[in-house]
Amino acid sequence: MGSEPDRRRGREPQQDPEQDAVPGPVAEPSPYPVPDAAAYLSGRWSIERTVYDLRAGTEGGFRGTAEFRTDPAGDGLLHFEEGRLNWGGTQYPASRTLWLRPRPDGTAEVDFADGRPFHDLDLRTGRWSAVHPCAADRYAGCFTVTGPDTWHLEWRVGGPAKEQLLRSEYRRLG
Repeated sequence: MGSEPDRRRGREPQQDPEQDAVPGPVAEPSPYPVPDAAAYLSGRWSIERTVYDLRAGTEGGFRGTAEFRTDPAGDGLLHFEEGRLNWGGTQYPASRTLWLRPRPDGTAEVDFADGRPFHDLDLRTGRWSAVHPCAADRYAGCFTVTGPDTWHLEWRVGGPAKEQLLRSEYRRLG
């Protein structure tokens, strides 16, 4: 997966040879440009996520909600997800918290709950690629805004600990 700067320079993203083994292609509509990531994401969203374990050939899912709300400390938006993970026929409660720290140009920095940096986010073209090293594993994400109330997120995780594909669809609530 190429980086957004590579795309802007006219370079074609390099394909990962293992991506041929990824479950089913996903046809994406044209991206929907978003001038301000924080303003766009503010509010509540439903989430439908499919999780593929590419080594084991198993699949699970997550259903829940995401809320992007003002951080009580006043430093951006708190991104809180909660729901149910269905894995191996068993359901588990699941949640995560991230911080979205807006920048004046409409982009943002995304941090983990403990303040460690996660990735940058720039939705001004409607599409953004991000990479995050996690120990010896590598997370490669692609954000695609598909309309005023929908966006998709795909993370490809590869390394010695995991080989996973996570595909999420977010739809604005209310």
